[in-house]
Amino acid sequence: MKDFLKFTLATIVGIIVSSILLFFISIIVMFSMLYSSEPEVQVKEDSILKLDLKGSLSERSQEDPFALLMGSDYQAYGLDDLLASIRKAKENENIKGIYIEASSLVSNGYASLKEIRDALADFKESGKFIVAYADTYSQSLYYVSSVADKVLLNPQGMLEWSGLASTPMFYKDLLEKVGIEMQFFKVGTYKSAVEPASSMKMSEANREQVTDYLTSMWGQITTDVSASRGLSVADLNQAADRMLLFQPAEESVKCGLADTLIYKNDVRDYLKQMVGIDKEDDLHMLGMKEMLNVKKNVPKDKSGNIVAVYYAYGTIGSMMGGSSEIIEAEKVIRDLRNLKEDEDVKAVVLRVNSPGGSAYDSEQIWHAVSELKKEKPVIVSMGDYAASGGYYISCNADTIVAEPTTLTGSIGIFGQFPNVEGLTKKIGIGFDVVKTNAYGDFGLPTRAMNESEKALMQAYINRGYDLFLTRCAEGRDMSKEEIDKVGQGRVWTGARAKELGLVDELGGLDRAIEIAVGKAGVDAYTLMSYPAKKSAWEQLKDFNAGHYVKAQLLQGEMGRLYQQIESMDQMQPQDAIQAMMFFEPNIH
Repeated sequence: MKDFLKFTLATIVGIIVSSILLFFISIIVMFSMLYSSEPEVQVKEDSILKLDLKGSLSERSQEDPFALLMGSDYQAYGLDDLLASIRKAKENENIKGIYIEASSLVSNGYASLKEIRDALADFKESGKFIVAYADTYSQSLYYVSSVADKVLLNPQGMLEWSGLASTPMFYKDLLEKVGIEMQFFKVGTYKSAVEPASSMKMSEANREQVTDYLTSMWGQITTDVSASRGLSVADLNQAADRMLLFQPAEESVKCGLADTLIYKNDVRDYLKQMVGIDKEDDLHMLGMKEMLNVKKNVPKDKSGNIVAVYYAYGTIGSMMGGSSEIIEAEKVIRDLRNLKEDEDVKAVVLRVNSPGGSAYDSEQIWHAVSELKKEKPVIVSMGDYAASGGYYISCNADTIVAEPTTLTGSIGIFGQFPNVEGLTKKIGIGFDVVKTNAYGDFGLPTRAMNESEKALMQAYINRGYDLFLTRCAEGRDMSKEEIDKVGQGRVWTGARAKELGLVDELGGLDRAIEIAVGKAGVDAYTLMSYPAKKSAWEQLKDFNAGHYVKAQLLQGEMGRLYQQIESMDQMQPQDAIQAMMFFEPNIH
């Protein structure tokens, strides 16, 4: 009997060990297959680049092996790859046009969408065509698609064109119901980051700033669409007030927003006509990834000069809630130091897409940028956000470039301390204290702060704001008083920020690179991106199943509601002082 149990146990252990080994071997094989070198793609004559926009948009592409393994059709697009594929399509003589299939694309703002739109407009300069189709156009994807020569719509489809709105979430009453009090300290009349947990509606100052930046953004959107569609801004606003989404599809054509009603099954024949081939001929279409694997017939640069693009996107600080994108100060500082010491790097473009975060970490990155600037030109390119801490790390660059619809500024800081005494009493838990000195239990969440502690904390916040003003004044060559007038936590669009002196030029990443090359004074160079993207093994090591489900699958189903819920998670920082705007203003 003992031998039987011994052999049975050994068999079970063997099966478990074998299963584990087989699992890891299968993972290794999967990663090897996924990350083997992609074959070079040859472009056939009369081909079309197809941009199937369905998923989420981020700053940089990152292959997701887990999505492929789990069979998810939710795509994560990198702005870098989208722009690169459009540029390569423009330069390839066998590509006759671009076909946009506008399904659904979740983005953090309109600045990235404008970069895509501008790249498409540049593509048209080559004399090639763009056709867009959708069963239902979201407003953001219509903005991108409106640059097309022909905008096609399903005869039973819908087109959203209704203007912009911001609907931030407030949860002060929820906290009160569970017995949690958030104790806030801030500087800045317009610093609205504290409002979700301290109020149940916008303050008048916040409403003023949101009205201003929404009006500025909508003005840019309507101006761009007006130029592409040959409609007046007044006509576009009149169409928006009709709520075309629930009007018959024919109304979108009558209003001039769409050109043709057509079923998706007939689009291929429509594209053949655009290319100039017969219906019986094959239509050759390449996806974005295939386009990226088309070899460019450009001689390799042998100068050794490098213009570096360093991506800093996400919230600033390694302790920031559950965000999937983090700017870790320690890593950024190390990377910028390496770029400073690399003699081949002649200029650095710092691509910032961040709503801010830890004020302490923002100061450390500011110092690293300042040290880098002593050795070589530093140009900032702002994405959807470069606000609060995002502006802090940008303000000392030689030149700041932003899109008109970038949200920036928000020069102000706040601190927060929770008091959970009400919650603990509700569930029957009490605390007592013994301390040797007056402030021995300062900051503990088990009680409310007294007036002396509140005064100390507010003074600390005031000093932090004064330092923020100093950094911005030095970087922008303005007085602290001038910065304070446009500061106070107020968020501005890139267009308004340029008028106020917070931004130097309007444009995208390409314009920032042009400026960097000019300041570096080099004729030949290689453009390189930093930091290096994570390898398959690094992704495997860092894989968190719970976070993956939340960030990838839920986002696909919940869209902007997911972003609002995550913004609540963002408001649980460990640092006492935060240089952060309201993370998700929920513009739609």
